[in-house]
Amino acid sequence: MTWILAALALTAAFLDLRFRRIPNWLTATGWLAGMAAQTYLYGWPGTKEALLGSSLAFAVYAFLFALRAMGGGDVKLMAAVGAFTGPQQWMVVFVLASLIGGAIAIVVVLTKGELTRVARNIATVIWELLHLRAPHAANPELDVANDKARTLPHGVSIAIATFLWLATR
Repeated sequence: MTWILAALALTAAFLDLRFRRIPNWLTATGWLAGMAAQTYLYGWPGTKEALLGSSLAFAVYAFLFALRAMGGGDVKLMAAVGAFTGPQQWMVVFVLASLIGGAIAIVVVLTKGELTRVARNIATVIWELLHLRAPHAANPELDVANDKARTLPHGVSIAIATFLWLATR
């Protein structure tokens, strides 16, 4: 199961870096492999863990997708990772991916000299969410689908987090 998850994460990171997309064939295959592996190794309890892990991942990332802060491939990739890990261990991967993504973002912001722009965007996100409005409506740059948006290949953060998680097992 470790090698399958590692291959999934590595392939997703490569494709996200190269094409800025994580294809459905990869995420669907990954999710099915996670479900199958959990079921084969642990029977019905494994199936339950896989379903709970992928459902939690999907719910968290679908919320970010609805805010247009995350791409659909990232949502489906994390659901596939959740199928392998189960819900509790997926939370570990999620926290790691968030921290790694944040660190990468800080490096990019500082090297590109965009600290003012990012601070303004963060203020907009907070303000709009406090008023229960979608941030991208106030600033189109906050929509990952917008050509002017500064986006990062989150598949890389997910892959690094997955490898760190696998290394601790």
